This record gives sequence, C-alpha cells and structure tokens, in this order.
Amino acid sequence: MASADMAASATLITMDGVPLKVLLHRAERRNRMRSLALVAPLLIFIAASFVIPLASMLWRAIDNPEIAATLPKTLEALTTWDGQQAPDEPVFAALAEDLRKAQQNRTTGLAGKRMNYEIAGAHSAFLKAGRIVEKTDQGPWKPLFTASHPIWSNADFWAMLKRAGNPFTTHYLLTSVDLRIDSSGSLAKVAPDQAIFLDVFVRTLWIAFMVTALTLLLGYPIAHLMAVLPSKTANLLMILVLLPFTTSILVKTTSWVVLLQSNGVINDIMLALHITSERVQLIFNRAGTVLAMTHLQLPFTVLPIYSVMKSIPANHMRAARSLGAGPFRAFASVYMPQTLPGVGAGCLLTFIMSLGYYITPALVGGPQDQMVSYFVALYTNRELNWGQASALGGVLLAITLVFYAIFNRLVGIDKVKLG
Repeated sequence: MASADMAASATLITMDGVPLKVLLHRAERRNRMRSLALVAPLLIFIAASFVIPLASMLWRAIDNPEIAATLPKTLEALTTWDGQQAPDEPVFAALAEDLRKAQQNRTTGLAGKRMNYEIAGAHSAFLKAGRIVEKTDQGPWKPLFTASHPIWSNADFWAMLKRAGNPFTTHYLLTSVDLRIDSSGSLAKVAPDQAIFLDVFVRTLWIAFMVTALTLLLGYPIAHLMAVLPSKTANLLMILVLLPFTTSILVKTTSWVVLLQSNGVINDIMLALHITSERVQLIFNRAGTVLAMTHLQLPFTVLPIYSVMKSIPANHMRAARSLGAGPFRAFASVYMPQTLPGVGAGCLLTFIMSLGYYITPALVGGPQDQMVSYFVALYTNRELNWGQASALGGVLLAITLVFYAIFNRLVGIDKVKLG
C-alpha cells in the first residue's frame, strides 16, 4: 500500500490533468519532427542525386528485359527443348510469330543486339530472320531460318537464348571480370582477345596508387611549411593551394596538354638547360597521365594534412628536443604520428577520387592509360550498352568499398580528420 502511494506521488500531474511524462514525450516528438523537417531538403537532395542513381546503376547491371519482352512465345516453346541439337519446327514457328510482332514494334534489333553479346553474328541473324517473316506468311520456318544464317542450327546459340530469357542476368557483371557462362552453364574465362577488363581495373588501381603516393610525397612538406610559417606567409601559400579550384578540370588538363606536347614549354626548357638532347615524348603516356592527375589532386591531399598539422602544439617538438631527441627522431616519433589522421584522410580522398578520373586520362593518356571510367563512358555513349556500363561501375564501387573496409580495418575511419 505504501509503495502504491509512493508511485502515485512520483507521477506528476499538471493543472490540466495530463501527466508530466506524457507532455515531455510530446515535446520530444515535436522536436524530432522539427529537426527532421529541417534536414528533409538535404535528405531529398542526397536521395535524388546519389541514392536513386546508384540504385539505378546497380539495377541495370543485372536487368535483362530484351529477350523476355521480345520473344515470349519462343521462350515458352523452349521449355520442352532437350538442348541436344537445334529445336524442332514448333520452336521456329513460335520464333516467327514473335519476330513478326517485333518487326512491327521495331524491337528485333534490340533482341539481336542482346544476343550478340553472347555470340557473335546474332544481330545479323535476327535482322535477316525479321525480313523473312515480313515477306513470308507461313512456314515451315526451320529450313527458312537455318538457310538464312547458320547460327539457327547451333544448339549452343539456342541454349544461350534460353538462358538470356531470364529477366535477370549475371552476364554483364561476369564480363566485367573477364568471365562468362558457357553453353553448358559452367563458369569459364572469356576468349583471350576479349579479356581486357581485369587489366583495366589493375591499371586503374595502379594509377590511383601512384597519384596518391606522389601527392603525399609532395603535399606533406607543403602542408608542414604552411603550418610552421607565420600567418601572413601561410595564408599566401594557402591561396596558391586553393587557386586551382577556381579553374575547371577540363581547363587544367588542357593546359597540361600544352605543356607536355613535343613542342611544348617543358620540352623547350629541357632542351635549353641541356637536360636532354632531343625532344621527349611526355604526353599520351603513363607519365603524363600521372603527372597531370597529381597536379589536380594535390590540394585534396594537402588540405586535410594541413588542418591536422595546424592543431598540433609547437611545444610537443620542443619537449621532445629538451628530453634529448634529435630533430629527426623528434619529428618521426612525436610530430609525424600526430599527423596520421590528416594523412589518412587526404590519401583516402585522393585515392577514391583518382579511381573515377575520365577527362585527364582521355586527353593526356594513351590507349594503354585509359581507366575504368573511359569504358563506362564508351558503353554508355557509343555502344549504348547500359548494362555493361553499369556493371563496370558496380565493380568499381565494390572495389572502392573493399579498399575503404581495409583502410578502416588497418587505420580506423574514426581516426581520420578532414579538418
């Protein structure tokens, strides 16, 4: 009885008869709703500009609507096919019916293009078959199709056609790592003359690593100099570091084309100083690509390192020197470890940004210096193969996340400071 009286007295009641706890919950809920309303525009912007496009890219990497939408009756007829040899007349009759509708809807080429990714010559075979059904009212269709193109007699082609009828596919993702599914349904490597993407990914990672290493090598002394110089001089250097942000990447890359070409300024200076006896090829190669990208990425490495160095008290070094440490030991044992959060932030930012470079390798690099982004643009704009472009982007995203996880495991993302 006493405990009940104590509980009742502990429940505070307002003059309106509403428990104080209820009013507090209402106030907290209103505050949460107000906070959500304030950040809602930002959340909508992030969803519209990042989440939705990223989800669309990942969806296109596995989406496979062409065959299922164009040849539904053919796929239904293939369900009873034994897969040993070219199917019988009923399957060809269903194919003719589907192609007649596809010719009316102008989708025959889409189905042929999709099958051409699986086996060469499929696109022309579909176009010829489409013209046949337009000119002929009735079969038998099997001899007409097989006479128009030998691919219709190929059991492997029909097996691939049946598999391509699935609304989802791993074809684009496997091709992005130089793999494929053969006619028997087993995982296999692509032909040697088509195995290009693994080399492209290795090249992309290597260029990004070299750019990151060079920006750290050049940016660390610059950041340290700005951190120890008087404010007036440091501010002047900061302006010089930030100055490249006032110019677009395209303009800065084009300026490197002018500087690095055979008749450019750098070759003129090297000849004038007798560094070389003839003009050197500095453009359309790996050296020019890495040099231009290093220049573009240098501020992104310098600024996080500088912000951390600026927060390190100067008396730490003086204390180390007073305890008997030499200049190098004091710097390596006391000062440098405190700069690692900035180093980690700058290097991670530079590495991730370098993975997606397109304009600079396209203008300054040669054919063997193009990175993954070049092939994404190629399949998007020229080949109109959005599935392959999305798969390449998805694999690059996965690689980025793997390196991010490794970095977080070894260094700890919570220790990284951007400012």
